[in-house]
Amino acid sequence: MTAAQADLRIDSPSVEDGAALWRLAKESGTLDLNSSYSYLLWCRDFAATSAVARAEGGEPVGFVTGYVRPQDPQTLLVWQVAVDAAHRGRGLAAALLDGLTARVAAERPLTAVETTITPGNTASERLFTSFADRHGATVTREVLFGAGLFPDGPHDPEVLYRIGPLAF
Repeated sequence: MTAAQADLRIDSPSVEDGAALWRLAKESGTLDLNSSYSYLLWCRDFAATSAVARAEGGEPVGFVTGYVRPQDPQTLLVWQVAVDAAHRGRGLAAALLDGLTARVAAERPLTAVETTITPGNTASERLFTSFADRHGATVTREVLFGAGLFPDGPHDPEVLYRIGPLAF
């Protein structure tokens, strides 16, 4: 962590953090908001592959959620990343992503990170390409889910970013 992040602590989420993660996702303005129930489940079932940044009082101010792909157990799929507006611009998303991947890699072989990004989400594009640069990995991109696959109205395509091979 940088000096600008020194007042923050990164650890695994707990069920009690589910409401705060839902709020952070809602307030992000860019993430697809899932039900509050899904964030509670995520904090219960995928805490080992997710991370939360806490302010001095313990309140979550950022998170990254992910899971290990069942068909590719050396790949961590990053589902969502959000940082509270008051804490943006301090490198917190990168610290969360680096911390999470290091923790997962310490527990199991990890050779790749995947995520999906909608076209035009420059902040996410920068976050994941800079992650690849820091880890000496390449980035491949391909449309994973075309716009026509989404049943709930207009949705941009989701582009799969695959980052690897990783070496920890």
